Amino acid sequence: MLDWEKIDTVLLDMDGTLLDLNFDNHFWQEFVPQRYAEQRNMTLTHAKEQLAPQFKAMEGKLEWYCLDYWSETLELDIVGLKKEISGLISILPHVTEFLSLMRKSSKRLILVTNAHRDSLDLKMDKTCLQHFFDELVSSHDFGYPKEHPDFWLLFQKRFRLNLQKAVFVDDNLAVLKCAKNFGIKHVVSISRPDSKKTKREIDDYPAIEDFRALMTGL
Repeated sequence: MLDWEKIDTVLLDMDGTLLDLNFDNHFWQEFVPQRYAEQRNMTLTHAKEQLAPQFKAMEGKLEWYCLDYWSETLELDIVGLKKEISGLISILPHVTEFLSLMRKSSKRLILVTNAHRDSLDLKMDKTCLQHFFDELVSSHDFGYPKEHPDFWLLFQKRFRLNLQKAVFVDDNLAVLKCAKNFGIKHVVSISRPDSKKTKREIDDYPAIEDFRALMTGL
């Protein structure tokens, strides 16, 4: 799929790319509404109805990914709740194998996530994937989510990518569009970010179900 001899930097998303998005989907769609309902003595259905428009309004904004924002808004200890079910955090198939091959190469390997630092730290503690990377970057470091052009401007200022020799893998199509528009030549999407859901049909970008598709030529 890629001519690895022409790639010098590999940018990888975390949730839904390296890690199973089932954890996050379950957390925000089921666990948080459950605790919100318990706190306010309401039904789970009522809680989901109240939370849905609040979540929708923040999609694509840095606040959507900010645990401090949701802790204050929902009056819940979001970091604590994540820790309660952290046993559900899992690495997607063939990720570790791919990262091991990357580490043996001369390529720069950077994790680029929208996740809040507290969430990033928790997931690295659980998976130990941080040891594969040269850098771990949270969009919160720059004040913009990856869906925003200014994120990539600031990212480029710091890391000085050769855009023609970089590849970026992410499950979020809005993020991939922004990265592609910025000039990153190779973008790859993940067709099955959540192991509990069916494979997505993706037409706009090259798509892989797991990282075996990228291992040829490494």
